[in-house]
Amino acid sequence: MKLARLLAVLVLALCVPAHAQAPRRVALVITGGTVVTVDGARHVFNPGAIAIDGADILAVGPAADIAARYRGAEQINASGSVVIPGLINTHTHAPMVMYRGLADDLPLQDWLTKYIFPAEAKTVSREMVRVGTQLAAVEMIQSGTTAYADMYYFEEEIARATKAAGLRGVLGQTLIDFPVADAKTFDEGLARAEAFIKEFAADDLIVPAVAPHAPYTVSGDHLKAARALATKYSVPYIIHLAETKTEVSDMQKAHGGMTPVAYLDSLGALGPRTLAAHVVWATPEDIAILKARQVAVSHNPESNMKLASGVAPVPALLAAGVTVGLGTDGAASNNDLDMFEAMRMAAFLHKVQSTDPQVIPAATALEMATINGAKALGLETKIGSLEAGKKADVVVVSMSSARQTPLYDPISHLVYATRGDDVRTVVVNGKVLMRDRRLTTLNEAAVIAAARKLAESVRAAVK
Repeated sequence: MKLARLLAVLVLALCVPAHAQAPRRVALVITGGTVVTVDGARHVFNPGAIAIDGADILAVGPAADIAARYRGAEQINASGSVVIPGLINTHTHAPMVMYRGLADDLPLQDWLTKYIFPAEAKTVSREMVRVGTQLAAVEMIQSGTTAYADMYYFEEEIARATKAAGLRGVLGQTLIDFPVADAKTFDEGLARAEAFIKEFAADDLIVPAVAPHAPYTVSGDHLKAARALATKYSVPYIIHLAETKTEVSDMQKAHGGMTPVAYLDSLGALGPRTLAAHVVWATPEDIAILKARQVAVSHNPESNMKLASGVAPVPALLAAGVTVGLGTDGAASNNDLDMFEAMRMAAFLHKVQSTDPQVIPAATALEMATINGAKALGLETKIGSLEAGKKADVVVVSMSSARQTPLYDPISHLVYATRGDDVRTVVVNGKVLMRDRRLTTLNEAAVIAAARKLAESVRAAVK
């Protein structure tokens, strides 16, 4: 009799389908919310769930399916929320949060040459860069940014602060042709850039880059030297490009009628790992060059509007097949790092510019802030969408406020109704950086106190 019972149990066990077996134990399951994947098929699961183990996403799908297959050591209940890929800011200057509101309502050249460059000459230091980056990291995490592209000075300090905060960064050591805080000559800056690349060459969160400031602040020979360094180490090449009418006019006068894009192309500076910030004043011929050279563009609508630089030809860039991500620019010219605002402004700006309400629909704006941003940084195989095998960079966004009620279309609400402070929880590389609005890697009060203290010295220096 006992043998018969044992045989019956074995038969039943063999007949149980695989999906009914005990769920696999994993580190984290996020469940209950509407999961907007931004994957190739643009799947939306409601309710959906994500299984995460270590730094990786194991599975994404309907909540019931994930619950049957996985059990999390930790579980995040995302009910009443939308779960999205972490937002990707493709252009900023993190420490420049310390210059937020220092000079407003000015054109770019006056803003730079009369206020920002002089302020930087007096106040940029390792401490300023570290404190400013920590403040920027708090703001970015709290508003759902999980990865960002940066270009500034003492970039190794930015990298260390970014890594300590748990954020992902493509970080470029800025090169420029006049003395700055971390390099008195271009050659010194180039050596610093090479040392920076070597220090972070194999980091899991930091991608080092070379970042010549702009064609009008770096000579042709130096632009080529920066490109050679980027090519030597196969790292990104980040540059401001065609930001203002004045830049285009001055470059054409100096270089036989060539636009900034054509000039860089003539130097051999453009290529697949080039990230060009702004590209406001691009001709159809320029756009063809950018497409042919596989250059990615960072669109910064708020900064461009505030500085009255113009409106980038984003619809034409997209139509030509150029990868376009979104950026906030630095908080000195924006004046915040909220990527939800960047999405909304990008959609609105191009609708009114083109008088076509169908230009840059909500889904496109979201893609620019996620998967297209990842492509612009060369990280599309790792981040930018919620898919099995990608890194677990995930944001949980509350949809409970009055301005988000009722909810018919989650993508519409993400772009047109949501703000950064609606973000509840942020995960990067499988690590929870903020849980229910409480930071886990940074002491917000201490960071703000340090920034306020440092601001006193900035205020005194620029009087």
